[in-house]
Amino acid sequence: MIKVIIGNKGHGKTKRLIELVNSCTETSDGNVVCVEKEPKLTYDVSSRARLLETDTYAIKGHKAFYGYLAGICAGNYDVTDILVDATFKIVGREYDKLIQFFDMLSNLSEATDVNFYFTLSCDKEDLPVEVFDYCEEV
Repeated sequence: MIKVIIGNKGHGKTKRLIELVNSCTETSDGNVVCVEKEPKLTYDVSSRARLLETDTYAIKGHKAFYGYLAGICAGNYDVTDILVDATFKIVGREYDKLIQFFDMLSNLSEATDVNFYFTLSCDKEDLPVEVFDYCEEV
């Protein structure tokens, strides 16, 4: 499953993501991973969630980020949920590449049974229509 939380800056996307991370840690029988570009959520996210920063590993672009997420799934079969804040800061704002990115992640989610959540700072109208099925507006 892939869910995308969308809204412009200041609309509560990160707050909603933090709530989801903490909720997932309460209900998950496995590991919950929260991914962000740089360390900002350290004191907001439950200590039971694994907090990772992509800047540590120089992750940039859709393909590199997909490989990073696939590596997390491959390296730990107990991961149940991966939640990502500020997705565009990690992959860039290339809307046309989101379709391929989410298609690959959808296949990965089915193969690994991992739920993915992303925040996107934009208007829903800016996104390709193929991404609408994943969207939850804040």
